[in-house]
Amino acid sequence: MSELVTRVAENVGIETATAEKAVGMILGFLQREAAEGPVAQMIESIPGAAELVAQYNGEGGNGGGLLGGLLTAIGGGGVMALGQQLMSQGLGMGEITGLARETIAYAKEKAGDEVVDEVVASVPGLSQFV
Repeated sequence: MSELVTRVAENVGIETATAEKAVGMILGFLQREAAEGPVAQMIESIPGAAELVAQYNGEGGNGGGLLGGLLTAIGGGGVMALGQQLMSQGLGMGEITGLARETIAYAKEKAGDEVVDEVVASVPGLSQFV
């Protein structure tokens, strides 16, 4: 997993610790929201991904704060709630987009385009960020 975290930190221009937590949050989100078979295959293909998901469980530590809770309560969770959680970690939209793109590109290298495309397609609204 350190390969992915290092790549994200360098290419997006964020601290390694922030990159690690953000990647864990993204992968945890995908594990919860994406089609079960393809996402399981994708996570298994990425070295250390399961450990990051377990460590961060897709959460920003505060569950997305009040706004994240409200978005989820009114049915606007999903990608929007994930974005709020990442912003609560101090990331801007450009960094979040770069983080998502790097994570998906790396996943495609490890799991293959077809599997990762299925994962992305199964999460409403995700394709516009990757």
